[in-house]
Amino acid sequence: MKVLITGAKGFVGRNLCVQLKNIRDGKAHCYDGLTIEEVMEYDLGSTLEELNLYCSKADFVFNLAGVNRPQENEEFMKGNFGFASCLLDTLKKYQNVCPVMLSSSTQASLTGRFGNSEYGRSKKAGEELFFDYAKETGAKVLVYRFPNLFGKWCRPNYNSAVATFCHNIANNLPIQVNDPNVELELLYIDDLVEEMIAALRGEEHHCEFEGLEVIASEKGRYCYCPITHKVTLGRIVELLYAYKEQSQTLLMPEIPSGSFSKKLYSTYLSYLPKEKVCFPLDMNIDQRGSFTELLKTAGCGQFSVNVSKPGITKGQHWHNTKWEFFIVVSGRALIQERRIDSDEVLNFEVSGEKIEAVHMLPGYTHNIINLSDTENLVTLMWANEVFDSSHPDTYFEEVEPKKM
Repeated sequence: MKVLITGAKGFVGRNLCVQLKNIRDGKAHCYDGLTIEEVMEYDLGSTLEELNLYCSKADFVFNLAGVNRPQENEEFMKGNFGFASCLLDTLKKYQNVCPVMLSSSTQASLTGRFGNSEYGRSKKAGEELFFDYAKETGAKVLVYRFPNLFGKWCRPNYNSAVATFCHNIANNLPIQVNDPNVELELLYIDDLVEEMIAALRGEEHHCEFEGLEVIASEKGRYCYCPITHKVTLGRIVELLYAYKEQSQTLLMPEIPSGSFSKKLYSTYLSYLPKEKVCFPLDMNIDQRGSFTELLKTAGCGQFSVNVSKPGITKGQHWHNTKWEFFIVVSGRALIQERRIDSDEVLNFEVSGEKIEAVHMLPGYTHNIINLSDTENLVTLMWANEVFDSSHPDTYFEEVEPKKM
């Protein structure tokens, strides 16, 4: 399949192109049965000759080209309607009736706050042009009305509040929120790209619109992406500032699979300046080695790394409720545990050559001994709760019972 993308250097275009190239090059293994032979990119700076060539051989067209922030309102119609006309005329010139997708906007509804939108009128005109083209040629036309988009590579200070907030907060710049209760409907770029690939396979989602409301319908005139998120500006800003503080607190907020917070966090990270990509951790160093907290979670404890010098024993304590995993990743160690009301010692010899996880059981005093005379022992540790210095739940007791 040869795929043409107009507006290929824009936010959606760039993300779509790279994923189509992943499929083309055999790097994406989750799209069985979809073969991409060629990805043809058309954007500002491309020539009319290129457009003719691409339209002559395309098997599918994604028309993502458009104008969002022109100098004059008249440019909306020229950029959003004018180019669409040129594209469709070129396809007709080569009698190419391949499927064509149009990226429109919820502003094309021309309802509510969008009632006087020049941008919306230009998008609406483009929609009707495509529907007329379908009637005239019999070509399959897929018209999508996108809500607010967000994700990596979205241009800040342009037409995305999320992009602007992410960029400014990541770079210690001020933001302005006039009304934190304003709710946005947001579509994440990866979800959009998945829908575009579904459209390539003839598996697009159809709908009708009642104002801004999507009404799913298999025979609907329009298409839509079924995964969006409705979030207030205040909540977006609250989450972003929590992500910003993560390098100081080490606390990772909850980011469940498929959640808005997971997608927003990934988006925020894509705006980090170089100097914030790497940040130092607080190493607690003494004559025995070091102990460093790596990551704390909102509800599932914390991760740390422990370095023990040759021959060193660490631990020799127990917990009532807290429990841990010790995972030796480099070196060789003896981990010992003993229930505090017993003389029986459990011994586990472990090494980085065969990585294993050893439970530190509640009510068992435990230690870890570096068995090497020359090499440091490196152990990844996970505890089921974040350390609380006011309630440490940690009590010294040697593992080897004292002989009377």
